[in-house]
Amino acid sequence: MFAKASTKDLNSPILTSAIAADVASVLEFNLYNPRFNYQPIPRVTIEGKRFYATPDGNNLPSVTTILDRTKSEASRAALHNWRRAVGAEKAQQITTEAANRGTRMHTYLEDYVKTGEIKERGTNPFSWSSHEMARTVIRDGLKNVSEFWGIEVPLYFPKIYAGTTDGAGIHLKEESILDYKQTNKPKKREWIDDYFVQLCAYAEAHNELHGTKIRKGVILMCVKPDVDEHHNLISKPQYQEFILEGAEYDRYRDLWWRKVEEYYTQHI
Repeated sequence: MFAKASTKDLNSPILTSAIAADVASVLEFNLYNPRFNYQPIPRVTIEGKRFYATPDGNNLPSVTTILDRTKSEASRAALHNWRRAVGAEKAQQITTEAANRGTRMHTYLEDYVKTGEIKERGTNPFSWSSHEMARTVIRDGLKNVSEFWGIEVPLYFPKIYAGTTDGAGIHLKEESILDYKQTNKPKKREWIDDYFVQLCAYAEAHNELHGTKIRKGVILMCVKPDVDEHHNLISKPQYQEFILEGAEYDRYRDLWWRKVEEYYTQHI
């Protein structure tokens, strides 16, 4: 865990400049190198359910929909118990804040990948945490990524499923699916099975559509910093990275296809 630091230190122009210089020294080139013709896939709503309208004329469920519909009873119970413990209103507030923080962090990272620069954090205090988290991911995570083929990459496996991954490219000289995550608290590897299954789903679709041979996925995760009542940072974000490859990749890929089979058995 990071030691507490004063609000003055964490939000000072000197520290901001120092971190910016550190980030710039890690990557002095533009990572964005489109190699594939990624086609946009619009989302449609049919009978109240969301699907992707893929170029082959099919309306396909998303990766996240399949994972949600095939959750174990234990996972559903754990989520229900958490909501009951904190209260419905507080649970919704935590969920909404986390989603908004993650969206802002993603936007900062996407801008950086495309332009080689991270935008200023602006005056909105709600963006300050996301901005610092993005800089942490750039400094500690993107140093290992030499190329992005695309960001917010739309993918589908013909006639079966579709989805969007945060990135695809080269991580430590290997073709990889890249996904950003934010979290309120540090995660243990055994807690993020669904994230690993997602990586495999996107890799399988990318390989099918674009002839790649991806067998590696990387979760670039950042733990939110603590803030005071004015949203000034009083601790630093913490970076976590989880790499999926080899036999472990094969195991989660097989789990993904079992979930696909379960979904279609239940819903068709």
